[in-house]
Amino acid sequence: MGPLAGLRVLEVASIGPGPFCGMLLGDMGADVIRVDKPGADPLATVDPLRRNRRSIVLNLKHEAGARTFLRLVARADALLEGFRPGVAERLGIGPDVCLERNPRLVYGRVTGWGQEGPLARSPGHDLNFLALAGALSALGLPGQPPVAPLNLLADFGGGGMLLAFGLVCGLLEAQRSGRGQVVDAAMLDGVNALMAMFHGFRAAGIFDEQPGTHFLSGAAHFYSTYATSDGKYVAVAAIEPAFYQALIRLAGLDPNRFGDQGLGPLPVTSPRWPALKAELAAVFLTKTRAEWCALLEGTDACVAPVLTVSEASQHPHNVARKAFITLNGVRQNAPAPRFSATVPAVPRAPVRPGADSRAVLLQAGFADTEIDALLKTGAVVQAG
Repeated sequence: MGPLAGLRVLEVASIGPGPFCGMLLGDMGADVIRVDKPGADPLATVDPLRRNRRSIVLNLKHEAGARTFLRLVARADALLEGFRPGVAERLGIGPDVCLERNPRLVYGRVTGWGQEGPLARSPGHDLNFLALAGALSALGLPGQPPVAPLNLLADFGGGGMLLAFGLVCGLLEAQRSGRGQVVDAAMLDGVNALMAMFHGFRAAGIFDEQPGTHFLSGAAHFYSTYATSDGKYVAVAAIEPAFYQALIRLAGLDPNRFGDQGLGPLPVTSPRWPALKAELAAVFLTKTRAEWCALLEGTDACVAPVLTVSEASQHPHNVARKAFITLNGVRQNAPAPRFSATVPAVPRAPVRPGADSRAVLLQAGFADTEIDALLKTGAVVQAG
């Protein structure tokens, strides 16, 4: 059933962190009802972020659609939306109205900049939030522009996961106090939190703000990626001295040349790293990725193959852990984390927007005649 079984969550359809949060909650057993907007959606049945949902299509710009939404709010434990500040209020579904309808409701809001501040109403995307948090400046090589990573950090790590954590915290508190509240999950705040360790490093004098100079940013030969003879790559992360010695031994490196890791008690950088990195790059070009993995993977050398998205699900470790599933023909992650007692059910595939409109309304106490009237006005849409 999952540890969140019995909780009902209303998710106002959005992109990025909102549906990711909804997926996490749904995977853990929450009854997540996605409130979709009218119109075609080509990704609806193939996007893993939309699994484990029931879907109702509501036109929130229609007065009857907003009223219907508020009736659903009255029976919900939590709500999540990703509008810019002020939009939900203009639609008549803001936190004040919703909490008046349901004082125990935990109202989650995920935005880039937060609900307050000079940039609160400004548009932005993952890269912008990384930039303002100081994270983007550290991603890249010396003398080159910062590298734009996939939108994993702000959208999903700093946004969707932060919102899911905030909602669960709010729900636990509501169980004790009987009072709901608003959760303001800003992606910028989330990335700021992810950067906590590096603020500590900087205070200790062990973090050079120049990109590509810290060992964790790939400056060191023992923490980097290397091309192999077949045009693929391996990731080397032999940080601890014992693991570094294992790398030297198993890879057949010259201990006289590579023996000094150049990593003191306060690691900053070492003038020896660039030369050792070039030498190690030449070594890894002597074998294929598979040959290096046969020699090093699973050992204390801390070496792993750099897999593509399509390769990841086929790796023996992921296969053994059943880390991937297939829904509607789409290979995707299995629910995580794993629980020993309240094991989540196998995820349900995404459905078309409005597939459950009538069923959701009936469960919420609407009469068939009310539903028919809402369908006729276009305030509600039922998928055919």
